[in-house]
Amino acid sequence: MQKLAKREEQIMQILWQLDKAFIKEIIEEFPEPKPHYNTVSTIVRILEEKGFIGHKSYGNTHQYFPKISKEAYQKRDVGDVLKKYFDNSYQKMVAHFAQEEKISPEELEEILKMIKGNKK
Repeated sequence: MQKLAKREEQIMQILWQLDKAFIKEIIEEFPEPKPHYNTVSTIVRILEEKGFIGHKSYGNTHQYFPKISKEAYQKRDVGDVLKKYFDNSYQKMVAHFAQEEKISPEELEEILKMIKGNKK
């Protein structure tokens, strides 16, 4: 699975949220200033070529839908970050966020409860 460019990821986030959409519906979800129709259409075609989305035809128009789940992409993307920045160590990653005070003691406690719950 390839890494998504910034605009590609924005469009995928919208499709994951909407589940299926026409180009005009995708554009409506963008903040101002909204991208041009042709720009979004081109990126959508690229995403389809890469295998991230599919479409259903209604005459000359197409309704697009994700072929890759958000969870599958998220798992791959987090795995890349883990490898690049934390030597493939979840411990180093969690320690980083704890040291940067991005995770509160309460959140760490919740993480421990989840880990303990998965071991049962």
